[in-house]
Amino acid sequence: MQFGIFTIGDVTTDPTTGQTPCEHERIRNTVAMAKKAEEVGLDVFATGQHHNPPFVAPANPPILLAHLAAQTSNIQLSTSTTLITTTDPVRIAEDYAYVQHLADGRVDLMMGRGNTGAVYPWFGADIRKGIPLAIENYHLLRRLWREENVNWRGEFRTPLQSFTSTPRPLDGTPPFVWHGSIRSTEIAEQAAFYGDGFFHNHIFWTLDHTQQMVNLYRQRFEHYGHGRADQAIVGLGGQVFIGDTEKEAKNFFRPYFDNAPVYGHGPSLEDFERSTPLTVGTAEQVIERYLSYADAVGDYQRQLFLVDHAGLPQDVVLEQIEILGRDVVPVLRREFEARRTAHVPSDPPTHASLVAEGASSRHHAVTPAAMPDNDAQDGE
Repeated sequence: MQFGIFTIGDVTTDPTTGQTPCEHERIRNTVAMAKKAEEVGLDVFATGQHHNPPFVAPANPPILLAHLAAQTSNIQLSTSTTLITTTDPVRIAEDYAYVQHLADGRVDLMMGRGNTGAVYPWFGADIRKGIPLAIENYHLLRRLWREENVNWRGEFRTPLQSFTSTPRPLDGTPPFVWHGSIRSTEIAEQAAFYGDGFFHNHIFWTLDHTQQMVNLYRQRFEHYGHGRADQAIVGLGGQVFIGDTEKEAKNFFRPYFDNAPVYGHGPSLEDFERSTPLTVGTAEQVIERYLSYADAVGDYQRQLFLVDHAGLPQDVVLEQIEILGRDVVPVLRREFEARRTAHVPSDPPTHASLVAEGASSRHHAVTPAAMPDNDAQDGE
């Protein structure tokens, strides 16, 4: 099973000191986080994609991923969002294939629509067409990675005539793709249709909602003939802050929670913990909480933690990564694997496994029109 961290790259004032990191500092800190994650034995580092303040997560994630590829040796590099709606699929095909070569295959993508309405018109898109954009753009992306001469005509971009995306994917094998969604059943359906991974970043959502989304994806994955429902490739997000005691952890983290740019000045820390994966306490409490997620959604393959948000100082963030690698992940890894049934994959596909299986030649070409509409999904 893969364990790692993801960042949304928020530039947030530390509520305890009043200090705000500059963009340069926050970007350099992100690199240090990835290197620390590899150092302590985590499997994945993932970055979001943003075009708006107060975030410095890269507008073009392959820039950061290429830099990290040169700074690391083993860790899988991923996106926690690649904006499939407002990033041209030709650009995605070329940029991620290029970084795939630089990283020797240590790259995958998590596609997302983005939930910042203002971003859509900046790139000539309409947020009301977010779902059709995601479906059409991803279908084109798949063709660009799998066909050398693409003729294309769709609704949302100019036509292509005998177009070849360069460079071609490493070893003729495109990066593995996750589809990230927190509420759109159409995206769970899309992931299942293609046999791709489904990542439910449920950091703001209840466990009941998470179960519904993952179960839908699993059912449709089996429906489309990719394997049994419990063999579908699932990832989850999470938030933790770890201390020697629960009291110590809560006392330290509370001012950061209370003033966080997204959920600050809202529910109490305790209420938010009860309804979401946020766990503030000891390593043992984090382990117990996250082991329970496999009971809820079934055995899954990737768990990513958010640890650097809300203005937390960099030394504290690096310490949290150290604790994850030393005290939490080894136990979770052992316990998850002990309970996993033999026919369920323990890891998501990697470049090496995809090449070995000849996955790129087996994934059939399909059209978005073949996907059932959302009304049909809701009736299942």
